[in-house]
Amino acid sequence: MNDTPPPEDQKNYKICDIVLEEATIVRRSPDVEHERNVAIFDLLEDNHFAPRGSDGGPYHLRLRIEENRLVFDVRIEEDIEHGQVIISLTPFRRIVKDYFMVCETYFDAIKTAAPSQIEAIDMGRRGLHNEGSEILRERLNGKVEIDFDTARRLFTLICVLHIKG
Repeated sequence: MNDTPPPEDQKNYKICDIVLEEATIVRRSPDVEHERNVAIFDLLEDNHFAPRGSDGGPYHLRLRIEENRLVFDVRIEEDIEHGQVIISLTPFRRIVKDYFMVCETYFDAIKTAAPSQIEAIDMGRRGLHNEGSEILRERLNGKVEIDFDTARRLFTLICVLHIKG
């Protein structure tokens, strides 16, 4: 059975608002804030988000980390609770750690390194980002259908939630 809604209904399976619920507001570098803002903007402009068994949205998503779990608190119009999807963050530990390390190297490199070095580091960064996005899609399989671009943007936001002060 195919759970994908017909094309005319795709517009109802979208995130229209997203809030990162953070236990503590962390002061982030301008580079990180820029990545966060771009991810949110791009996500809201174009995404596919279809919780299993849902009749459609659009959805208001509250994303948070709670006891080593990622919580997707899904709501519909007028802040009506629609359900939660909770997944373990354990499969993301290594990839997030590696991604942070490569991002730090990348942001340092763009200040002084040769273009070929920056490009090589950026390829590694994109590769890790893609890997994290695929892990997210696998973890959400059977719970929420998302496309690859939505997974990439959500993975960026998951990484932002991992930043501690």
